[in-house]
Amino acid sequence: MTEATKSREIALDVLMEVLEKGGFVHEVLRQALEKYQYLPKPDRALVTRLANGVVENLLAIDAVIGHCSTVKTEKLKPVVRTILRMSVYQILWMDRIPDSAVCNQAVKLAGQRRFTGLKGFVNGVLRTVARQKGQMGAMIAGEDTPWAIKYSMPQWLIDMWREAYPDQAVERLLQAFLEEAPTTVRCNRSLACVEDIKRSLKRQGVEAYPSRLCSHVLQLGRIDYLERLEAFQKGWIQVQDAASALVGEAASPRPGDRILDLCGAPGGKSLDMADRLNGSGLVALRDVSEGKVALARSSIARAGFTNIRAEVWDALEFDPCWEEKADLVVADLPCSGLGVIGKKPDIKYRVTAGRIGELEKLQRGILSVAARYVKPGGKLVYSTCTISRRENEGQRDWFLANFPFVGEGLEGLGGEAIGAGTLKEGYIQLLPGQHPCDGFFIAAFRRKKQD
Repeated sequence: MTEATKSREIALDVLMEVLEKGGFVHEVLRQALEKYQYLPKPDRALVTRLANGVVENLLAIDAVIGHCSTVKTEKLKPVVRTILRMSVYQILWMDRIPDSAVCNQAVKLAGQRRFTGLKGFVNGVLRTVARQKGQMGAMIAGEDTPWAIKYSMPQWLIDMWREAYPDQAVERLLQAFLEEAPTTVRCNRSLACVEDIKRSLKRQGVEAYPSRLCSHVLQLGRIDYLERLEAFQKGWIQVQDAASALVGEAASPRPGDRILDLCGAPGGKSLDMADRLNGSGLVALRDVSEGKVALARSSIARAGFTNIRAEVWDALEFDPCWEEKADLVVADLPCSGLGVIGKKPDIKYRVTAGRIGELEKLQRGILSVAARYVKPGGKLVYSTCTISRRENEGQRDWFLANFPFVGEGLEGLGGEAIGAGTLKEGYIQLLPGQHPCDGFFIAAFRRKKQD
């Protein structure tokens, strides 16, 4: 078996786990790449491209299969359906392998997975796709192609966003979700200056470019394994999107502050706060499970910060020890995750309007508790990685109407990459395609000194 063939076998297993068994693509893919570290970088890249590409373009792929197959996609055997999806993606979205070779490899895979009797069917469908390649391309990417197919986005999400934003902004958003996102890291500047970190990365062959939103956030290129980098091993860098790093900018902790991060795992924002405190104060990172907190503790140990602790605590449960004791509360709360579809494409097929309603109630429950921790004159920063007015602007308005807080202006946040906009109102909705980052919402509140 060649390494390239092995890559397709691995990609098939990943896609089966994600599309047929409900696994999360970023988790299943990470586990697979760790298991097969011995494969050359191009072959591991092929696994990643196939897995993410199929999930990102699933609705368009299924439209093609439905057009060329005599059997409805949902009626196909799961393995056969996945082989077809992976192969259609290769034929229509990739040009590395000739179409004839893709068809032959798919037939071999069907035989290897004990579907010898369906080898002819697989071959026939894929040969039709290859033969009608131009027609299929026009069907899924033409000017008149519905956005749901063109961008493989469920129609109800498109409708929700079109109610909130102009069509041009929505289409830019949909396009951005299908573009490759760079790995981004935030620099722990109390450990090393940004220029020293960039020089360290360059010595190891990694390209680093500052984000337009945050100068201490770097976009990395030509990277293989992050964990092998000196800057990572020494705790100088932490994986974090520029949008997420803006929470630290919005919070602007002061020396000696006592900070409570309610849903802090895996730790990026808490570490940013600890870094900004430069050894002073305290950051208490909390999350609901030991597994999540263990991830945060690992990052804390790598950075070596002593002014931060991580502990298991359900954010819905009030802790009287913190009542009106926090100078700053960070509430980056569980959400539908619609802003990170570009990195976790399976989210768009999992989320429902009902689930958003459940999350809205959960967020309000946590915010009701969080408000009690903030001392008079202190600050609360609320954020989510989603694009949903019910979870974002709606929650901000509800909070201001029910608790003794006022909106805090965010002037200067993100510089020219954001502009003024709603920053004076104390919140910002970041949109992929319009801003160089994930979709993210940030709102800042200041507790009144006299309730």
